[in-house]
Amino acid sequence: MTTSSVRLSRRRLLQASAAAAALALPLAAAGAAPMRPARDTLKRYSPRARAIVERALVIDMLAPLRLDMREDIYAHDFDQRRIEDFRLSGIGVFHNSWGLTGADARERVAEYLAGWHGLLARRSDVFALVGRAEDLDRAKREGKIAVISGVQNAEHFRAKSDVKFFHGLGLRCAQLTYNSQTVIGSGSTEREDGGLSDYGVEIVAEMERVGMLIDVSHCGDRTTLDAIELAKGPIAITHSNCRALNDHPRLKTDEAIRKLAAKGGVMGITGVRMFVGAKEPTTLETMVDHIDHVAKLVGIEHVGIGSDADLYGYDAMPADQLKALKASYKASYGFRERIDIEGFDRPTKMFELTEALIRRGYSDADIEAVLGGNFRRLLGQVWR
Repeated sequence: MTTSSVRLSRRRLLQASAAAAALALPLAAAGAAPMRPARDTLKRYSPRARAIVERALVIDMLAPLRLDMREDIYAHDFDQRRIEDFRLSGIGVFHNSWGLTGADARERVAEYLAGWHGLLARRSDVFALVGRAEDLDRAKREGKIAVISGVQNAEHFRAKSDVKFFHGLGLRCAQLTYNSQTVIGSGSTEREDGGLSDYGVEIVAEMERVGMLIDVSHCGDRTTLDAIELAKGPIAITHSNCRALNDHPRLKTDEAIRKLAAKGGVMGITGVRMFVGAKEPTTLETMVDHIDHVAKLVGIEHVGIGSDADLYGYDAMPADQLKALKASYKASYGFRERIDIEGFDRPTKMFELTEALIRRGYSDADIEAVLGGNFRRLLGQVWR
């Protein structure tokens, strides 16, 4: 859901080009953490939940490293309190992805990658930028936090050759559209959805050729189905929920979920309140209902987590930033007073979710698959 107003400078574009030669980079970022949990917080979770999270390669397939709308977000290091919260979270992989749109998207994405990758490189003691699936496993063995670079749009692909160019800069996942119409296809809040354009079909093919994960989380219904059907291999819905449980335009139909799974794809369930439920109470249990729905519809091996928030959630953002964020979306998004779900709005949210899955009767193996095993399998198939 995130948007950014990042701008380009010539210096940062040169940094981006230099970053293409170093896909072993790592990271850090800015500011004091809102609510810092004490390490003793983990004692409140059951031994079984703690053991599952510790064993699992926990992958959050939509997790900005910091929800912050400042233009120079990546110019600041994380303070030690926030670093401790990253380590405390149990999340081993963050898909750091923003919605970057507009006529200058190509330049903005280049600067975005340069800025974040430079920050990662300065904190290689904590973070590891990944370019191959094996890097995810290596980061876990070394006790580092893996970071996947992504963009929630594809307007930066001004020509088919840009797919390879940005892959060379470290981009490993891109949505085909954000919420609006582009030359590639239609977003989920457009009045009409014409599906993928001829150019969009070329982009899908080129993303598969270079080994970049195709994401259709924000795409309209027809565009989503076109991408799934035209792709030769599996693609992803990194962060969405089930329209069968909540009639929201940003969510996915059962038809799309079935076709995604038939190709081997994985759908990440988000904790954004208006995507989880249409009315109160909307709780963590309501979020698990979406996991249940996908598991029963197509199998547990096709569902994962894409929280669509950082460690602290949207409601912890500065009031002026949160107001501006809400104002940038159409009324159909249906914002309520709160965006986050209680329990899924803190660094230990994966422990909270694990406890909820235990209460639903899921086995340890199935919980580990949901927490990251399924997305790890998908990335191993797509990245090369």
